[in-house]
Amino acid sequence: MEKTITTHYDVAEHLRTPDEMAAYLEACLEEANGDAAFVAKALGDIARAKGMSQVARDAGLSRESLYKALSGERTPSFDTVLKVIKALGLKLHAETAAFSQQGAPADACTSNR
Repeated sequence: MEKTITTHYDVAEHLRTPDEMAAYLEACLEEANGDAAFVAKALGDIARAKGMSQVARDAGLSRESLYKALSGERTPSFDTVLKVIKALGLKLHAETAAFSQQGAPADACTSNR
């Protein structure tokens, strides 16, 4: 019986276009469920795909501090997030959320019941 050989999957290797990067960030924002470190890690994936050194320069940050901020092990400041989003050529936008009858945001799965 042959052994199955696996390799480490790195999403940064598959984020080639600005549209793919934006779609990835959008999906991560939806999946994060309020976890800021998860969003920071997604921004780190996109920054690695684009080139961490260039993103750091464009954001006005050191490469080392950018790696730390976007590691997913800490929550970067909102100022840092805004700088990184701009350096990545992305936009942050808001839209209204679907609300339940009690006024709390409705879960996507329960809003169709």
